[in-house]
Amino acid sequence: MNQSLCRGPIDRREFLQAGALGIGGLTLSDLFVRRAVAGTQMKETSVILLYLHGGPSQLETYDLKPEAPIEYRSVFGAISTTVPGMDICDLFPRQAKIADKIAIVRSLHHEMSSHSDGGIEVLTGKTPIKPDSTSTSKSDHPDLGSVTSKWRGISDAAVPPFVSIPNNLYMTRPTYLGLHHSGFQAGDPGGDKYVPPIGKLATGVDGNGLDDRRGLLKQLDRVRGDLDLQGNMQGNDHFRRMAFDMLTNPNVATAFDLEKENSDLRDKYGRNTWGQGCLLARRLAEAGVGVITLYTNTPKNGQEYTNWDDHIGNAGRPGHFAKYMRVRLPYLDQSLATLIEDIYTRDLDRKIMVVVMGEFGRTPRLSVNSSGAGRNHWPQAYSVLFSGGSLRVGQVVGATNARAEYPTERPYTPKDVLATIYRHLGINWTDAFIDHTGRPIPILPHGHAIPELI
Repeated sequence: MNQSLCRGPIDRREFLQAGALGIGGLTLSDLFVRRAVAGTQMKETSVILLYLHGGPSQLETYDLKPEAPIEYRSVFGAISTTVPGMDICDLFPRQAKIADKIAIVRSLHHEMSSHSDGGIEVLTGKTPIKPDSTSTSKSDHPDLGSVTSKWRGISDAAVPPFVSIPNNLYMTRPTYLGLHHSGFQAGDPGGDKYVPPIGKLATGVDGNGLDDRRGLLKQLDRVRGDLDLQGNMQGNDHFRRMAFDMLTNPNVATAFDLEKENSDLRDKYGRNTWGQGCLLARRLAEAGVGVITLYTNTPKNGQEYTNWDDHIGNAGRPGHFAKYMRVRLPYLDQSLATLIEDIYTRDLDRKIMVVVMGEFGRTPRLSVNSSGAGRNHWPQAYSVLFSGGSLRVGQVVGATNARAEYPTERPYTPKDVLATIYRHLGINWTDAFIDHTGRPIPILPHGHAIPELI
């Protein structure tokens, strides 16, 4: 077992020192006090989102079109699954065997064609007013994790309501909900010497306690003057104790401790960022975390892996994009299939919903030139995978035309995906939050839970 997680309770002064490590300069006690102001009753459900940054091709994953002309059809073969009519990429053999536990929606679409704007669209449900082709835009509204943090607050188990693995998504931010509703960043669990963030806070990186962090008390002094929100000092003290419990509660530390898992199961997930990230996500969901995002661009074994942005020459990659997808897709198949199997084996499929999506799909017509071959950005049609969450799985929902250019049956938008997620989390997506100008902003301006799934 990781010795950094075995240390006994720390005293209150050490806790305040640890609290100065909070997100964006806020202490942990700040974080929990402010979450409490608008917190509502917790629903014991969770969502694990595998966010495939870059936009995975629908034609090389879940909507292959093998009968289309050669310049459109998938560069990979299609394999049958345990569900009739649900053919998927032949690099997904593990998912093919558990197709009765997944649902694929093939008819998603929107209009944002840059990475950041597409990410903002699918993660917040809000369309950027001024699209940014440079993919450097930041959201004006909170994403699903921050919304969940605000709506549900922290649970009695003191686990954070929103955790991001290994770090936060770059294009979204909590905006008017407050920085304290950012994701709790778990770091990369795929490394050989992974130390969970709770372990770092409780013991210090060098294992010598928090003595090296005493200087951060000055930071605490600068912000503690505004802690008495709405004059509720009694509530303030209550949530200070809850924050203290987060650092000292062995159940919280255990949720982050992958050493608790059987070695064979860890191998089955894969000893890499994707595999161990999915395993950590399952542990956190089981412990009561509301939303866990996995933002995994690459297994970090070299430039050839990169992200899912498979146009010609992306990140300086020469040649045909299929070369890189052949490396990347088996990582997804192993980690995702193991996660789904694990959730169902543990009877957690009603509690935990798994969602796999990127910000858009890829152009149906293959681009080819002297430098190689690839597919460009295409938000007009793409696929999303669901599992668990008490959903009606073992089915394909919606369809695109013969070339995967646009939906022809049951078209849905990112807002509908988010409404499906919020329904599982017990969040009323027609409710509103107040922005910085005092205006009420609906969680979703439009959207309905996908009826075929529920």
